[in-house]
Amino acid sequence: MATRLENKNIEERVIIFLDGSNFYHRLKDSEFKFKHLLDFDDKRFAEWLAHGRIIIDCIYYVGLVRKEVGNTKSEELVRSQQKLFANLQKLSWIVKIGYMMKQDKDYKEKGVDVKLAVDILDMAYQDRYDTAIIISSDTDLIPAIIRAKELGKIIEYIGFSHRPSFAMQRYSKLSRLLGKVELEQFLPKNFL
Repeated sequence: MATRLENKNIEERVIIFLDGSNFYHRLKDSEFKFKHLLDFDDKRFAEWLAHGRIIIDCIYYVGLVRKEVGNTKSEELVRSQQKLFANLQKLSWIVKIGYMMKQDKDYKEKGVDVKLAVDILDMAYQDRYDTAIIISSDTDLIPAIIRAKELGKIIEYIGFSHRPSFAMQRYSKLSRLLGKVELEQFLPKNFL
């Protein structure tokens, strides 16, 4: 993606690591109740987060929804997810996929947090970024964050004002908690 953003001469390189399921569910929470999330402007959101720094990559991590024969809800979810992937790829986001595992009647995402943690570390060792912007409240990422910091990397935690992760804040150099007002700017006005 390597984009220089509007009129800034900051040479700091950032990679945005976004936990898709975590992000989606926080936007759907009763505090926000956002609808039409497929119209969320991920490109502007990334630029806003980078705040003039050089974006090396934007990576979206999510479990792959599988179609169940005869289940119209699963078919609808698969179509929505495919549309999301197409939109993200059009905007030069990288999509990294885990899987969904059925446990009783619920589905649990598997492999996503591990991919995210490995990428934080691997890309730190490769010196691909100066700052990791992590949009996830999953404390399983903390060991990877600690090691990346030991390698001289800056960690920014992006969370949500109604459900912050104090542990993620503690291990980050900077944390931003997003509220409804900050997020509304990335959705079309007629969908709020």
